[in-house]
Amino acid sequence: MIKATASPIPDRISLADVARATGAALGRFDGAEVARAMSRFDASHVSSEEHPTIADISECLFFSPGDGRIWLQDQRMVLLHTEALGSLRRELIDSLGQEKARGLFTRAGYVSGARDAQLVREHWPEAEPAAAAMAGTRLHALEGLVKVELVHARYDPETSDYEGEFLWHHSSEDDEHIAAYGIGGSPACWMQVGYATGYVSTLFGRLVVFREVACRSMGESQCRVIGKSAERWDDVEEDMRYLRARDFVGVSQYGSAPPQAAELPTPPRGSDAMVGASSAFNAACHLLHRVAPTTATVLFTGESGVGKEKFASMLHSIGPRRDKPFVAVNCAAIPETLVESELFGVERGAYTGAGAARPGRFERAHGGTLFLDEIGTLSYAAQGKLLRTLQEGEVERVGGTRSIRVDTRVVAATNVDLRQAVREGKFRDDLFFRLNVFPIHLPPLRERRDDVPLLMSHFLKHYGRKHGRQVAGFTQAAVKALLNYDYPGNIRELQNLIERALIVAPEGGLIEVQHLFTSGETLDKNVLSVRPDGHLAGAAGASPPRAMPANRSVPEGGNGSGSLGQAEEALIRRALEQCGGNLSAAARVLGVTRPQLAYRARKRGITS
Repeated sequence: MIKATASPIPDRISLADVARATGAALGRFDGAEVARAMSRFDASHVSSEEHPTIADISECLFFSPGDGRIWLQDQRMVLLHTEALGSLRRELIDSLGQEKARGLFTRAGYVSGARDAQLVREHWPEAEPAAAAMAGTRLHALEGLVKVELVHARYDPETSDYEGEFLWHHSSEDDEHIAAYGIGGSPACWMQVGYATGYVSTLFGRLVVFREVACRSMGESQCRVIGKSAERWDDVEEDMRYLRARDFVGVSQYGSAPPQAAELPTPPRGSDAMVGASSAFNAACHLLHRVAPTTATVLFTGESGVGKEKFASMLHSIGPRRDKPFVAVNCAAIPETLVESELFGVERGAYTGAGAARPGRFERAHGGTLFLDEIGTLSYAAQGKLLRTLQEGEVERVGGTRSIRVDTRVVAATNVDLRQAVREGKFRDDLFFRLNVFPIHLPPLRERRDDVPLLMSHFLKHYGRKHGRQVAGFTQAAVKALLNYDYPGNIRELQNLIERALIVAPEGGLIEVQHLFTSGETLDKNVLSVRPDGHLAGAAGASPPRAMPANRSVPEGGNGSGSLGQAEEALIRRALEQCGGNLSAAARVLGVTRPQLAYRARKRGITS
């Protein structure tokens, strides 16, 4: 029996508030368990009325024929003949080979999927996970790539586990591939597989890999794809190699290096692995691959924390000097009075305390690579001495009388604008041009957000092994925060956030927002903030929590014997009774959508 109450029903009671009250009555779970269970979804039951609907998504498409632009919300789009894309596809396959062409299209699809996931997150921040996931299938169709038919898709926020299966009809990629090459023995929907991987991985903040197990290009009547959390695939490395622009990307990311990377004498380990699939990251990797076999001086530019030393180390590892020393020196950490002796060495007796001759960094790096980090901090005098060494290829130790020949490849890095420093008289123009032979700019993390889900999965796995801890993944609020954060400290900051959260989060549980941002990070107020009770506030359109009225009744018999399902059924029955059987009103009371409530009521055999 459910008691009715004469108390007025508020316009909206959050699901968490209702769940907490019921949980207290049942005495068996803390209320968050009910909310978590109701957020677990089976996308097979998502109603077409749940936002974002196909109508919502279609309204995001704008045509501006007068100035030659098409927009999908704030992303510029183009209409392209599929025959033109097919022609490009044929030329790439014929000139690069199928494996490399497949990688190019997979990575392009990944970027497109990640962009669409960002669009859904930004413009429908309150969308339920199931509806947000289904929005990707609708966007895929709207963009003219394929018609998507859902077989099943499930996501469990308690374990961050995803599994889905879809059928693809009318694939434009298949049409062009079959027209060019006929029926073959391998799947051909490369861009679409990349799209699905990019979309779902970005949406849920963990790596979800899709694989095409049947394809029209193989003679099947339709294409069938399966997506699973990366660790659930036994041989995920086979899929991941198509997301990497170069073989050296992602070394040790999943516990084993690809054959090409295993040949490196000192492959990076753990957090030193280079991880990414965004176009900005791939562009830098292509430049690195081109210059590595040469002896050209390389200048890495970019903000602090973007990974300049990792790129410099990888440059050395994939180049012909890999068997020789790699010596790194932070110029900002050397006192001005010691710069000369540190870089060029010192002879015995050169000054008080110099009891023995000591080679400098140039000599120690002979035959190999010398990495000069934060080169812009060197004094003007030290810059002149460095310039002479670069020009002459020889050093003279402090207190010495002879020149020593050195064969050292110099790689430098800076987080300041050296051109501006030259204009201000703080940096020598002749040294700048000597260093700026082959510049490679490394973009900040906020300009390569497509890589954030990959980096999240990578660091979570790495620090889990390092600290001997296991967590199931990230809550949706934590994913949203990490995808929207500006990262003034770039990759280094993301690395620190995840290491910190993994240590603080409960063993086997999920990383929450309050586990991540604990040292004064500035968060977008439209994304989230953490209230004293540990719940989120500040999201656009979110109302403050309402306390459960003291006289609001809970199901009788709350002696701790009820199950989670019974608690949910009691909540639904009570809300419907108080709202006179009106599903929409009851949904507002419970803080869920009408289709969600209708589905759960049918599941529990409740009629209004």
